[in-house]
Amino acid sequence: MKTRLLVLALLAVPLTSAVMAAGVACPDLASAVQVGACPAEEELKYTFTGFCSDDAKSYKGETGICSDYQKYRALKNVALWESADGVFNAYVSCDLPPASVKAAKASGVRVGKQGKMTQLVCSYGEHVRFTWRTRAECKVDGTAACTGAACRATCE
Repeated sequence: MKTRLLVLALLAVPLTSAVMAAGVACPDLASAVQVGACPAEEELKYTFTGFCSDDAKSYKGETGICSDYQKYRALKNVALWESADGVFNAYVSCDLPPASVKAAKASGVRVGKQGKMTQLVCSYGEHVRFTWRTRAECKVDGTAACTGAACRATCE
């Protein structure tokens, strides 16, 4: 009888260990890759004209970026980047040279919620933010202001 209880207790251990907390560090961008192409200037001008000439947007008051092509260009001239393992991703301005993105070091981390999803957002300065989305609950280790490998969170 005692051995059966011991066997049942040992079988329950893997189930509880699967729920244990895991540490997640902000990725090193030296090995990050650009996975999406930057739009061509002609494409940006074409989509600006199409987007800003939509009367439905005018009636809804959704034309804030249409007042200036440079505002529109700053918003839409981006490419998708991923961390080396593909877990974190970001839309990065195509005006930033890839070498400066790869040289950036983590300078902050925060946790946010979007519906049932948790977002772990790692900041790298110059408006570069890599995000990991998960259903796990996360908590920043230490403070939100951090440097490099110290930018971590615990997720369970």
